Amino acid sequence: MFDYFGVFVSIIFGLALTHVLRGLAHLIQLRRSCRVYWPQVMWSLVLVLFFAAAWWGMSWWRGLTDWHFTWFVFLAFYAINAFMWAYMLYPQEFPERMDGEAFFHGNRRPFFLFMLAFNLLDIPEVMVKAHYGLRPVPAGYSLLQFCLCSVAVVGLATDNRRVQAALPVVALATVLGYELLPAIGHIAAAGAR
Repeated sequence: MFDYFGVFVSIIFGLALTHVLRGLAHLIQLRRSCRVYWPQVMWSLVLVLFFAAAWWGMSWWRGLTDWHFTWFVFLAFYAINAFMWAYMLYPQEFPERMDGEAFFHGNRRPFFLFMLAFNLLDIPEVMVKAHYGLRPVPAGYSLLQFCLCSVAVVGLATDNRRVQAALPVVALATVLGYELLPAIGHIAAAGAR
């Protein structure tokens, strides 16, 4: 059952990643006529990391032997939310003179709403995997979710440009710290032996 489901979810996550990467490619191609907004570029990096990690995390579901339609619907909704979040970052079709800052701030609320929803959906996704013994809850996961949900709430609450510029930096540092610190700890522990 997982293989069938995995293809479906992979397509949705692939479309989300494609939209973000396509947006970045358009910014590079149209850099002379578009107004590039660096926080939008930073958010692109955050989303690529998020979606790659979430896609990777879906592989743990392979160990679930008793599939129910409820799991399928929940995980499909999780992936669809990721796609919607990605879609808020760039337009489907780029006007030749796109203003990245205006586009981002015009979609700020739905962008952060989908971010918040993605993170809130990630919590039961991770907890259910732990409940069924598919994977333990990673160390630092609670802190990760607190930081990222806080970023989303602040992003929803304020249109202050300086705050908005700081949010992708905080999110990127949080995600990189969460992903890299355990790996560095394993390397240090292996070197100490």
